Amino acid sequence: MESQQLRTFVTVVRLGSFSEAARALGYTQSAVSQQIAALEADLGATVLNRRPVGPTEAGARLLEHAAPLLLRLDAARADIARLAGAASARLVVGATPLAVGVELGRALAEVRREYPVVDLTVRVVAQDALPAEVATGAVDLALVDGLAAPSDPLPLPEVGPLATVAVAEQPLAVALPDGHPLAGRPGLALADLSAARWLDAPGLAPTAARLCAAAGVDGYRPAARYLGTDVRGLLALVAAGHGLALLPAAALAGVAGVTGVPVRAPRLVHRTELVHGALPEGPAALLARLLT
Repeated sequence: MESQQLRTFVTVVRLGSFSEAARALGYTQSAVSQQIAALEADLGATVLNRRPVGPTEAGARLLEHAAPLLLRLDAARADIARLAGAASARLVVGATPLAVGVELGRALAEVRREYPVVDLTVRVVAQDALPAEVATGAVDLALVDGLAAPSDPLPLPEVGPLATVAVAEQPLAVALPDGHPLAGRPGLALADLSAARWLDAPGLAPTAARLCAAAGVDGYRPAARYLGTDVRGLLALVAAGHGLALLPAAALAGVAGVTGVPVRAPRLVHRTELVHGALPEGPAALLARLLT
């Protein structure tokens, strides 16, 4: 099974068309058909229905394997390129929305002083996607945040030989609207809030599944969904009574209409980690040293 055949198969499934896949990949439609036929011959199974175009049962199973296989191939190429190549004047930093802060800004200012002509880009990306972006070289290094027990690493997906280094740990607080019956409490147990109305904000706050795992109880069913990356927008929904959110306490400071109550149990923190691969001396390596 060749990697290009696998990429072609994934593209045909994603677009639902041999002709659209050919346009996207820069091939002729005949070349796409030949690659799929060769893949099926190699596997000894039909992986695509032709009319309408879609995966067979065998194709659906192959699709489950395809994404991690292609990711690891891309990660291997990027890892070898980093080891073999010299430092680049390009610096692409990935960060989750809550990891973009003053510390990153100050560190980047120092990098610019050392490398005045560096071509700098900061990309805000969801937590689950960032490790793969680092592994494949889409970003040079990334700041990733999330829920963790004190001093425990973040539960990041396995995408390749990446290094992770703790950058910061902050206390957590439940964001409540002012006047909420629990707003005056000195602290809250997360398990006691499993039946409360929660906001599902996967780009900013722990998902219901993560809350269930952390508290050891079922529940936390979302009352509304927020798909943005602006924490102020999320807190505006909290203030209006649409649901609760679990956030680093610092993110709630000075926000009108919202009260933050510390989480007392279980012992959890908002943890930020630096994720990177091999870093030849240059802007990315300097930034990693400054952040850690």
